[in-house]
Amino acid sequence: MQPGAALPVAWRPLGVSSAKNATRYALVSDGDSGVTVMRAESSAAASGISRAMTVNPAEFPLLRWRWKISNVLKSSDIHSKEGDDYPARVYVMFDYPLEKLPFVERMKIRMARALHDPNLPAATLCYVWDGKAPAGHIVTSSYTSRVRMVVVESGASRVNQWLTVERDIAADFKAAFGEDAPPVNAVAIATDTDNTGESVTAHYGDISFYKHKLTK
Repeated sequence: MQPGAALPVAWRPLGVSSAKNATRYALVSDGDSGVTVMRAESSAAASGISRAMTVNPAEFPLLRWRWKISNVLKSSDIHSKEGDDYPARVYVMFDYPLEKLPFVERMKIRMARALHDPNLPAATLCYVWDGKAPAGHIVTSSYTSRVRMVVVESGASRVNQWLTVERDIAADFKAAFGEDAPPVNAVAIATDTDNTGESVTAHYGDISFYKHKLTK
């Protein structure tokens, strides 16, 4: 993709956001390398973009991406809805069978799919850069028990620099949900500041699945 081009056709809006303002996504040139990356600019805004795909975690368990943020969010709080904002998120969504869920949870997801997004997943890992919670922390989302938040970077010591992240999604799913990971059916990125009313700019590099570990 070229800087300034329209977003790739395969990337679609992530669900429906209740935020008044939407995060602005654009393809730009990374000044350090000249590589085309995705820039997300959020000012009291929220939205994400997702890409449907099918990946078997047993065959491709490793997920690798790059990201960079301008600042952490001072008022964010991973444990509350009011503080549920992050300068950068990477979602991995799984094709989890609804019949494995308790009746009440099945009904909640079916209703949410009917009202908001027919592709709403029944199990999701959300990797975040948080300002306070320690790296490695896993917590259930304040909004739904079917999303687990995984802190992969914490604090402001490495803002304004590209970081490469590599995660074993099969192991993370096991740790978060207590069972083997079903197939992946989508990935997404999101930068949001609608709850805190703050501003941030994030950049995302390529997101790839691998069979074998690439970093030490």
